[in-house]
Amino acid sequence: MNKFLPLFLCLLISTIGFSQKKSELFAEIEDLKTKIQDVEQQLAEKKREVSSSTAKAETLEMENIGLRDANATLLKNLSSFSELSKKNSENVNKTLAALERKEKQLSVLNEMIASNDSTAIVLLSKVKQTLGENANADVSDGAIVISNSLTNLFGSDTSSDLTDEGKTWLANVAKVIIANPTLKTEVEGLNITGEFGVTLDQVASVSKELIGTLQVPSNTLRASVKDGNFKEGVVIKMQPDHKGFYDRAKERLTKGQ
Repeated sequence: MNKFLPLFLCLLISTIGFSQKKSELFAEIEDLKTKIQDVEQQLAEKKREVSSSTAKAETLEMENIGLRDANATLLKNLSSFSELSKKNSENVNKTLAALERKEKQLSVLNEMIASNDSTAIVLLSKVKQTLGENANADVSDGAIVISNSLTNLFGSDTSSDLTDEGKTWLANVAKVIIANPTLKTEVEGLNITGEFGVTLDQVASVSKELIGTLQVPSNTLRASVKDGNFKEGVVIKMQPDHKGFYDRAKERLTKGQ
């Protein structure tokens, strides 16, 4: 018995020491588990942070791409706007230049028309000096209009033979026509009955007297008849040569361009 006592004590001590080491080992294991859990939590948190950072980076990259696209579109639009503005400015300048040319052309026409009207007024004054202040003469549409009744010219509305009074009146009219060779003269017969045969004979008598007897150039005179619309008689119109006026106006407008 005494022989085994030391061995038993050694075994007991070893057992107690082993138990203590096992407990310490378990404690260390628990401590390691705790540390591992902490590391895993930290790792998971870092993964979440990395994931969030990655998502933010991707979002920023997408926003950056969108900003670059928007910037490129803006630059393109600015370029297009600049080009359009330049074209519009050119068009405005062209329009203003065209309006200025038109204004000059209208000024030329107004000047010529005003000059023609002034000439007609001056001529009217001369006509009244020649025919008398009581002469039936006026300006209409730029033309001098001189009229006389059928009774004064022919003695009646059915006759085509000129009276002495009619011949005297035509002699004075011829003076005005000859003094203004640039004007075109028209002898116009007005009829209210619709029987233009007699009116045509009356106009022919007036024209024959002017050309044959009074030496009015035939190329400046023409004759016509028309419905007088409640008026009858003979009207002599003296008006500018419209073709000549057109040619002069065209020349002035061409020079004004």
